[in-house]
Amino acid sequence: MMRLLGSVAFALALAGCAGGPVPPAPRPAACPPCAACQPCPGVEPAKAEKPLQPAAWSELPGWAEDDGRPAFDAFRASCKQLEKRELWQAACLAARDAKAETAEDARAWFEAQFQPWALVNPDGSKEGMITGYYEPVIKGSRRRSPPYVVPVFGPPDDLIDVELGDLYPELKNLRLRGRLDGRRLLPYYSRAEWEQQEPKRVGEAILWTDDALDFFFLQIQGSGQVELAGGGRIRINYADQNGHPFRPVGRWLADQGEMKIEQASLQAIKAWAKANPQRLPELLNANPSLVFFRELPVEGVGPPGALGVPLTPGRSIAIDPRYVTLGAPVFLSTTWPAEARPLDRLVLAQDTGGAIRGVVRADFYWGSGADAGAQAGRMRQKGRLWVLMPRSYAPK
Repeated sequence: MMRLLGSVAFALALAGCAGGPVPPAPRPAACPPCAACQPCPGVEPAKAEKPLQPAAWSELPGWAEDDGRPAFDAFRASCKQLEKRELWQAACLAARDAKAETAEDARAWFEAQFQPWALVNPDGSKEGMITGYYEPVIKGSRRRSPPYVVPVFGPPDDLIDVELGDLYPELKNLRLRGRLDGRRLLPYYSRAEWEQQEPKRVGEAILWTDDALDFFFLQIQGSGQVELAGGGRIRINYADQNGHPFRPVGRWLADQGEMKIEQASLQAIKAWAKANPQRLPELLNANPSLVFFRELPVEGVGPPGALGVPLTPGRSIAIDPRYVTLGAPVFLSTTWPAEARPLDRLVLAQDTGGAIRGVVRADFYWGSGADAGAQAGRMRQKGRLWVLMPRSYAPK
C-alpha cells in the first residue's frame, strides 16, 4: 500500500511508540563527547550481528501445523515481480507448474525450494515488534455536497519528487519532495499550509468524504475503500506524500495533557475529537504529513502493496526492505492481539511502511473493514521472523 506508516503499525502510530532499530549503547559517563561520535578510547564497540543467520526448519514454531496453501498462492502473485530477479527465477518457474492441493503439498514444496534464515537484530536479540494494519472503509461522494465536504486529492502538479539515488548511488531508496519558488526548491506544503491552499484547489479534488478524522486515519493506513453516495464502492490508494515526517496525534494529545499516552487508542482519539470539535484542526495539523491518492477499482483480495500485487488478509506483511527482500516468503511466530494464543504462519513480505524500521520488525495485514481494524488496533506483540531464501542464496 506504500503506507504513510505503515504503515503503521496502527496503534503505535497513534501513540508515537513505533519500533525501530535498536539504539546504540549509552556512552560511559567518564567519556567526553568525542568529535563526530567517535568511539571512546579504550572502549570496545559492540559487535553487530549479521541480520540473516542460517536456521533449520525444526526451529520454526508451528511450521508443521500451518496450512501454507494461501501463502503458496500469495507467493505466485509475488512472482510477478520476483521472477525479474535471477535469484528467484527457478522458484517462480517451479511455482508456475506446481500444485498445492493439500497443506502437506505446500509445506513440501517450500521445503524443497527454500532455506530458512533467522532474522537477528544488531544486538543479537531475535525478537522484535509485530504490529497490525488494515484497510478502512469510509463514506464519500464524487460531488461536493453536504455532508461530503472533506476533499481527497491526487498528487498536485507542483509537487516535485527527486529520486536521490539517481544522482548519488549511496542515497538509493531516498527521495526528496518539494516545490519550486522561482529557482529555489522549497519543502512542500505541510498539512496546515495545504489547508490554506485548498480553497483554490477544490477543482482538483478527486473525491469528497464526510468525516475529516476518518479520512485522516485512512491516510495513516495509506489505502482504503470508499462507499459512494450514489452507489458502488471504489478504492483509493497511496500515490504520493508531501515529504513531511509523520507526527503521532496520540503523542500530541499526551503532551497537551488531554490523556495518558497508553490511553491514546483510535477509539479514545475519536471520543476526544467528538468532545472537542473546535480543536479538531489543531489535532490534525499536529501531524504535518499529508498523503495524496489515486483511484483504483475494488478488485482482488486486498489493495496493492508496495510490491504491486494485491495484499492477502492474514498472509501479507510489511517489512523493512533493507533487511528482507520485498516479495519473499517469511515465517512469522507471534501471538494473537491481546492474547497468549500462538499466531505462527507463513506470510509474504509484500508491503513496506514508514514506521516499519529494523530487522525483526513487521506489520501484519488483517484485511478490510471494522473487524480488521479492531484487530489491527490491538496488535502490538513480540515476535520472531524467518525469511525463506532460495537454496542457491549465499549472503554477501
